[in-house]
Amino acid sequence: MLQVRDEEAVSAPAMGEAVIPDTGLAMPRRLWAIVAISFGTSLFVLDGTIANVALPTIARDLGVEQGVVVNVVTVYQLVMVMALLPFANLGERLGLRRVYQAGQIIFMAASALAFLAHSLPVLLIVRAGQAFGAGMAMSVSAALIRQIYSKASLGSGLGINSVIVASSNAVAPVLGGLIVAHADWRWVFVAAVPLALISLLIGRFLPDPVRGATPFDWRSGLWSAASFAMLIGGIEMAAHGGRVAVGIAIALAGLGSALLLAWREQRQANPVFPVDLLAMPAIGLSTVAAIAAFVGSAALIVALPFRLEQGMGYTPQEVGLMVLPFPLTMLVVAPVAGWLSDHASPSIMGLIGMVIAVAGLCFMAFLPDDAGVAGVAWRLVVAALGFSLFFSPNARMIVGNAPRERAAAAGGLLATGRLFGQTLGAALVGVTLSLGLGEGPVPMLACAVLAGVAALASLARWRLAERV
Repeated sequence: MLQVRDEEAVSAPAMGEAVIPDTGLAMPRRLWAIVAISFGTSLFVLDGTIANVALPTIARDLGVEQGVVVNVVTVYQLVMVMALLPFANLGERLGLRRVYQAGQIIFMAASALAFLAHSLPVLLIVRAGQAFGAGMAMSVSAALIRQIYSKASLGSGLGINSVIVASSNAVAPVLGGLIVAHADWRWVFVAAVPLALISLLIGRFLPDPVRGATPFDWRSGLWSAASFAMLIGGIEMAAHGGRVAVGIAIALAGLGSALLLAWREQRQANPVFPVDLLAMPAIGLSTVAAIAAFVGSAALIVALPFRLEQGMGYTPQEVGLMVLPFPLTMLVVAPVAGWLSDHASPSIMGLIGMVIAVAGLCFMAFLPDDAGVAGVAWRLVVAALGFSLFFSPNARMIVGNAPRERAAAAGGLLATGRLFGQTLGAALVGVTLSLGLGEGPVPMLACAVLAGVAALASLARWRLAERV
């Protein structure tokens, strides 16, 4: 089987850099750093999803329509995706740990203002502040993981991080439901603060910050933020805001702005918009594969409740339990996949994973109405197994193939691809629902096609590596 080092040879020589071995942090500092980054990751994942369950209560308490209160989630996603690439670049200038911990402090300060949120505009300002801090920290978290672990164990580190993400996603709705049932809903936006405090207290064990020599390009940073604001905001408006034509126009303007920025950034040594990394085949193909897979997995999770509740007659509580096999499978398989990617070809693993995911999604597409709980569960397990075998190895290709001094840009690229894919996945389901096709096989078949795109990108990356 093709080894990881053979694939990394696709891109490394093109940079003209000397190969410097990545040994990671020494023990026991590495263990404390892992704990710090794990608490930080769970903090931002938890905060990003915990609010969903509180939205109906917030709408009633603030006297706003349910369609309007969804902006609590939309604003968070929008501000975060705007922040990722600029702050990843700033982290390369100021030091990764400084930007990571500054983001945590801003997040806590914004969370404290949640108790003053007695109107929707104030709550949206709080969520924007939380997302700003979260985006700062998330932009450099993958680069910190690369510095914590040795190059040989990077896949294992990313696999552990995937477990933290899956666990936090599973805990968030349960914790949010408990808070809403027994306390003021504003506590939902403060629940993650203890995790930030713990991460900050032991944050001194994170890799020491190193300043870069190149000054930060504020023009490109603001341009990048504005481009993604238009792109993501336009998609959200078209899919969920009821203003399809205006939303599409804004999204197209954002896409055009991003392309112009990419053209300008080709002349920069350390661009904010990482065109230098996207030009490297291993990273460019991995990014395409990541976006396609994130769109597919997000659309699956958004579309499935409509199929189970409205198409098959299950209650919302039953639907919540029936979806659990997906995150639980990822919780078990993700660390194994990360470890395997340190010893086998990530491209082959991604290809196999996406083939399995295509099969699982096709099984879901033609799910009979009398399938029952077990019938839904095993199909979800198959799909989750495929995605689990893909995500950690593919992330390893993006972060591990970047030059060490550009690891933050690679991490920002990975996080941006994830949020962009999740936004497109939700929009895809919204379109199928508006066309009256959301409760049938169409959403799952669309997800299967996207998983196929990710499989083809993994195959192309492997074939390219073989020719080197």
